[in-house]
Amino acid sequence: MGNVVINVGMKEILEMKSYYSMHLVDKLPPGSVFAAKTPSCMITAYKSGKVLFQGNGSEQEAGRWGGNPAPASAKVAKGDLPAGIGGMSVIGSDEVGTGDFFGPITVVAAYVKKEHIPLLKELGVRDSKDLNDEKIIEIAKVIKDVVPFSLMTMKNEKYNQVQQSGMSQGKMKAILHNQAILNVLGKISPEKPEAILIDQFVQAGTYFQHVKSQKAVAKENVYFSTKAEGIHLAVAAASILARYAFIQYIDKLSEAAGFKIPKGAGAQVDVAAAKLILSKGRDVLPSFVKLHFANTDKALAIVNKKR
Repeated sequence: MGNVVINVGMKEILEMKSYYSMHLVDKLPPGSVFAAKTPSCMITAYKSGKVLFQGNGSEQEAGRWGGNPAPASAKVAKGDLPAGIGGMSVIGSDEVGTGDFFGPITVVAAYVKKEHIPLLKELGVRDSKDLNDEKIIEIAKVIKDVVPFSLMTMKNEKYNQVQQSGMSQGKMKAILHNQAILNVLGKISPEKPEAILIDQFVQAGTYFQHVKSQKAVAKENVYFSTKAEGIHLAVAAASILARYAFIQYIDKLSEAAGFKIPKGAGAQVDVAAAKLILSKGRDVLPSFVKLHFANTDKALAIVNKKR
C-alpha cells in the first residue's frame, strides 16, 4: 500500500474537503481538518498543511492536487523571505472565489512601490477577509487608479470545462497567478520589482510544475507565503481588487438569476441553486456554479423534494 504526503495551504485543504465531500468520514484523527475514504485511497488533511494519501491509488490521487512528495521544508515560510520585504517595491498576487459555489475564480497581481505603501495604509488596505463588501468597494475604487494590476477571471463555464477534463483547482490557480504576474511585469517594464510575493496555496515546487507548459515567471525573487496579505500590502491590495471583481461578478449573476446570489458554500447556496433550477432549468447551472462541489447534488435533492 502506497503512502504519499504533500504540503499545501489551508485554502487548498478546504477545496479538497469540498471535492471529497461525498467520501468524508466522521471519525477524525487529532489535528486533522477532514478525512475521506475513496474506493482507491484514504485521504487525511491536517491543520499543519500536510495531506496524507494512503492506498493503491495514493500517487494518482495526490497527483490530482499537484502532489509531488516533498518535505515540509520545501514550503517557503516567513523566515525564508528577504529581510525588510514589507518595505520593498513588490508585486503581490492573491485569488478569490475558489471556495464559493457560485461565481468565478478571480486572481489579481498588483505592484505596490515602496513610496505608495504609506498611502495604501492610510486608505485602510489590509486582508480583504477582514473587510466588508462596502469597504472593499470603497478602497478598490481608489487603489485601482494608484497601483498597476492585472485581473484574471475564470468564469464558471470555463472552470467546469477544465475541471471536468481533469485539471485540479490548484493548477488553474497557478496558471492564473502566473499570467497575472506576467501582465503586471509587462505593464511596469523596464522597471522591475524587488520581489514577487504569492499568497501560498501550494508548495513552490508544485506551483512551478503547474506552469511549466506556460511562459512562466522566472523563479528569481519569487516568494510564497501563507497569510501573505500581512507581509506586504501588495498582496493585500491584490486581495481587495480580486474581491471587488468577484463582488461585481456575483452582482451580474444575481441580475441574471432574478434574485440575490449568496456567497460561500453553505446551506444557503443549496437553496439558491435549487431556486435557480426551478426558475430557469438545470441547464443554466454550468454558467453559474462550480459543478463538482457537493452543493450541486444538495440543490438537486431540494428540487426533487419540491417537485
